[in-house]
Amino acid sequence: MKKWHYLALAGLTLALGTQAADLAYPPESAFKRIVLAENPKKDPKGIVDPMELSVASDGRVFFAERRGFVKYLDPASGEVHTVGKVEVFTGLEDGLLGMTLDPHFEDNGWIYLFHSHPELEENHVSRFTIKDGHLDLASIKTLIRIKTQRLQCCHSGGSLNFDGDGNLYASVGDNTNPFESDGFSPSDERAERFPWDAQKSSSNMNDLRGKILRVHPLADGTAEIPDGNLFPKDGSQGRPEIYVMGNRNPYRISIDQRTGFLYWGEVGPDAGSLKPGRGPAGFDEINQARHAGFFGWPYFIGNNKAYTRYDFENKKPLEPWDPDKPLNLSPNNTGGKELPPAQPAFIYYPHSLSARFPAVNAGGGRTAMAGPVYYHEDSLESSHKLPAVFDHHLFIYEWSRNWIIAVKLGEDESIGNPRKDLHRFLPGMTFKRPMDMELGPDGCLYVIQWGTQWGDNSDTQIIRIEYHGDASAG
Repeated sequence: MKKWHYLALAGLTLALGTQAADLAYPPESAFKRIVLAENPKKDPKGIVDPMELSVASDGRVFFAERRGFVKYLDPASGEVHTVGKVEVFTGLEDGLLGMTLDPHFEDNGWIYLFHSHPELEENHVSRFTIKDGHLDLASIKTLIRIKTQRLQCCHSGGSLNFDGDGNLYASVGDNTNPFESDGFSPSDERAERFPWDAQKSSSNMNDLRGKILRVHPLADGTAEIPDGNLFPKDGSQGRPEIYVMGNRNPYRISIDQRTGFLYWGEVGPDAGSLKPGRGPAGFDEINQARHAGFFGWPYFIGNNKAYTRYDFENKKPLEPWDPDKPLNLSPNNTGGKELPPAQPAFIYYPHSLSARFPAVNAGGGRTAMAGPVYYHEDSLESSHKLPAVFDHHLFIYEWSRNWIIAVKLGEDESIGNPRKDLHRFLPGMTFKRPMDMELGPDGCLYVIQWGTQWGDNSDTQIIRIEYHGDASAG
């Protein structure tokens, strides 16, 4: 993630926009924010830079820290326990970036980590076993190896999640330096400039970077390719692990457990406005993939707004890319030239005010992230589960703008009215840079609050958002 995405825009005040008026959402006073763990004294044995969390069926909250530690919060004692540490490379934006528990964790003790190898220029998705509360390092089974370059930052991704069929998804950033592209498409095709060319990764069928991968883990620690990925299983057209391609920095993902639809937040580029000969202003995106596809980067953004191909050597614009027939003509491309048609974003917004999605407007930069889809279950015995009014809502959140939004999904899984169906969730409650969000087995929202600074914060917290009203409301 680019650092200036996170910096507040001084003096900027933006309207919250129209709220969803058709549903009677409960008052904010009916919710409580419960602090489960924090580290105000910055104890290195406490909570330091937590990246992703997962709640076990017994209520333990597991989380991964960027420096390599795996920990869990015991709900009975309120204490944080260290499970173990994986050695990782923590330069650039790498480290222990993501984790999720196996769907049958209570039986097999398997945990999946997205981690940067300390010596090889690779990021790995690996399975480990937790035995007697400790991470068995000898149990490692590496499912996916992602070759990277460590000459330049940025964008590693690293989010992990399972769908209802036991398929494991892993988000991978484009591993491209964006700082010499003026906030537009980083497609520098000059010799020895591959770290500045996202065409080597995001739009390259033979590269795993700039993608969301999908595999099906097997009991022996290997993985097979499920039906429905973007390319054939034999690898004849592209890497068969690829489910979605054309990503910049898909930092947090989620999967609707009922529909199987994939959601992710795409952290976008920084151009503040449209520039003739280069392309549109930067947008962040929330994307929905109902099936495998190409989502545009580095050629298109938002609702398929096209960038112009650019001659970086002579500083001369060429032709705009065509979203219906995108071509990857870069010398850094090792895959096919003809790409699938580009898919538009589900929700998208710039630095400035969004008229189409006014609920996203707030002071600050842009760092879009996607959370879970909530389904209210009357049979769930939980005193504080989210109320029925939030049934069939997608929760999205923002690291820079410090908000959470509940998106009402229609029967066809679309947004009926962008001005009414995005509801600011608890706007009076303080969220200090939400980093990850999961639904627990109790129907409550669990959130990592990163804290106010770039890292190593004293105000980092793991919180649970509980509802203390009538659960059938709505």
